[in-house]
Amino acid sequence: MKKLASAVAQPAGERAVLLRRGERLEALSVGYNAAEGVIAIAAGIAAGSAALSGFGGDSLIEVTSAALLWWRLGAERRGSATGREEEIERRASRWAGALLLILAAGILFGAGRQMVMGTEPAPSGIGIFLTALSLAVMPFLAREKLKVAAALKSAAMRADAHEQVACAWLSATTLAGLGLNAALGWWWADPAAAVIMVPLIAKEGWEAWRGDRDEPGEGGEI
Repeated sequence: MKKLASAVAQPAGERAVLLRRGERLEALSVGYNAAEGVIAIAAGIAAGSAALSGFGGDSLIEVTSAALLWWRLGAERRGSATGREEEIERRASRWAGALLLILAAGILFGAGRQMVMGTEPAPSGIGIFLTALSLAVMPFLAREKLKVAAALKSAAMRADAHEQVACAWLSATTLAGLGLNAALGWWWADPAAAVIMVPLIAKEGWEAWRGDRDEPGEGGEI
């Protein structure tokens, strides 16, 4: 009987196709951001780069958002949602927001300390390659997620797509700092780039903590 009820509840047709596409996009986000975060933090520590370490920290936190949406889309597609999706989403959003705010404070402290002490980060070829790659991957993910979010009328997925947009901006800022340090020896460009990242990360964290979301179109949200 439960299996029959579940089968009846499962979405069919075009919506099921959109849900599967959304799941694939979120799975790609989880895998890419996890790898990006680990590599960026390791390279940042090795080079003494506050900007690169902060960029990696943001990438790891974004994994939380993508994993949550991956579960939400799959739950609807399988018809196994328990009715607590909104509560779980709000709770996860607040945790992600709190972590982003802590990350912003940590980046500000690390960059300020680096500036005061005059610690010169070493050039990071890995960091330059990684942030340049992210500048290509993040806009693609954001664009595709926004398409699916609009079709599904999902405010949650729209918000997740906006995090990819923020990551693209962080990639550009970090790349600029790393590039100036490597090409011109402007070591202060690295902590300066880290400080520029702080307002964007803090804004993203505050909105996630408060649960701010763009309103979905008519027809509800996931």
